[in-house]
Amino acid sequence: MNKKYIYLTVISTFVTFCVVALGAYTRLSNAGLGCPDWPGCYGFLTVPNSADELLAASAAFPGSEVEPAKAWIEMIHRYFASSLGLLVVALLFIGVRKKIQEVPKQLTIALFVMILLQGKLGMLTVTMNLQPFIVMGHLLGGFTILALLSMHCFYLFTPQQQYIPKPQGIPSGLSEISLIVLTLQIALGGWVAANYAAPHCVGLPVCENIHLFSVESLFHLPIGELNYEYGVLPFETRLSIHMIHRLWAVVTVFTLGYWAWLLFKNSQHELLKKVAALLMLGLLCQLLLGALIVHLQFPIIVTLFHNLMAASLLIISLFIWFLLTYRCAEEA
Repeated sequence: MNKKYIYLTVISTFVTFCVVALGAYTRLSNAGLGCPDWPGCYGFLTVPNSADELLAASAAFPGSEVEPAKAWIEMIHRYFASSLGLLVVALLFIGVRKKIQEVPKQLTIALFVMILLQGKLGMLTVTMNLQPFIVMGHLLGGFTILALLSMHCFYLFTPQQQYIPKPQGIPSGLSEISLIVLTLQIALGGWVAANYAAPHCVGLPVCENIHLFSVESLFHLPIGELNYEYGVLPFETRLSIHMIHRLWAVVTVFTLGYWAWLLFKNSQHELLKKVAALLMLGLLCQLLLGALIVHLQFPIIVTLFHNLMAASLLIISLFIWFLLTYRCAEEA
């Protein structure tokens, strides 16, 4: 097995997790338009700082005011994302050149395509002034890249020769259903963030103004505006979006919790038992973080951990699915 490829895969996965974290922090700190152009910042490779640079930035973007703190948050996110792109290109190059057999070639090609698409979405996020569909697509793109790199790690660190007895008593399709349910919940979380809908639903377990909830209002789409920063949808629509996210969270916890419990109860292999227990613990932590966010009135740091826990749950769930699909057998 090629050691350079292994090191590069692990580093790329870690950098992707950092990019997801930085992307979440950029959204939460309202720094998405900290630099109104792309890929630079007011026409510079770094945030303009000197008097001449600030004068040039004001002349080039008369409608914008340079906010160094927000601009640096955005640019650091871009630096990490650009570094990830280079790492993925190197991963593809080594994988093709060295003919890595442990990881399917299609997986690496899919990763490369996603990096290109994610770069395009990153540009559109800025040039279309945080259009919510683009913002949510950008978030899901980051999670998809994290999932694809995690799959690379699974293939590299769980050899096919390792035998894991296939657990009995797991309903057919439950693994796939659980992943779909979790993906939808992540997408709903992204839709809440993209529309700045979090503060519009206070109170636990339901919103204080729950009488404003309306399924019809969910079809009020954020389109046709010049700028989407801080959200453009009506209060009742944003409340309804947030409430749907909470309701689906209940579905997610019960679906993945049931899946994890069955695995823990029926698995004979220690690895599957440990990962199933980790999934149950992660679900509990995520539920508590969600409640804490609302109780503390949406602090950035707790909300950031909520985002990162969603990424962790995706990796754990994907690992379980991978083991059940590619590393389990009926007989030794």
